[in-house]
Amino acid sequence: MGFSESPAVWTDREPTLDEEISLLDDEDIFEMANLTEDQTGVPGVIMISTAMGSHGPRVKYFLKPGRHQPSFSVNVASEPRVVANSLSDRDLSRMAQSVIDWVRLNHEALSRFWWDGPDWMEPEVRAFIDGLKKV
Repeated sequence: MGFSESPAVWTDREPTLDEEISLLDDEDIFEMANLTEDQTGVPGVIMISTAMGSHGPRVKYFLKPGRHQPSFSVNVASEPRVVANSLSDRDLSRMAQSVIDWVRLNHEALSRFWWDGPDWMEPEVRAFIDGLKKV
């Protein structure tokens, strides 16, 4: 596994969505949504989910949707950073700051969704998504 460090980026190899899903147990339940630029203000796709895997809260960014697409992940925190990446350095440099800014703006709501979202009904999930702020 690779490792690089810069002011807002610490990365490990980013698994594809398909790889992450394959690691879940049959009993694991999670919610996810692919958010568009119209919803986030960030070109591309930001995937949000409830607790998935053994890592802490994070979102995944894709240039386009798809289970096998390269992506990067940003941890959900008041000072978010890139924690894993499989995009090219060029695409990471171009998109990381926008995703980090979006996560910083929405980190409290994203954290609630990560931990509590599996218990929410569809109207609550819809209200949560509609309440997210754009950059």
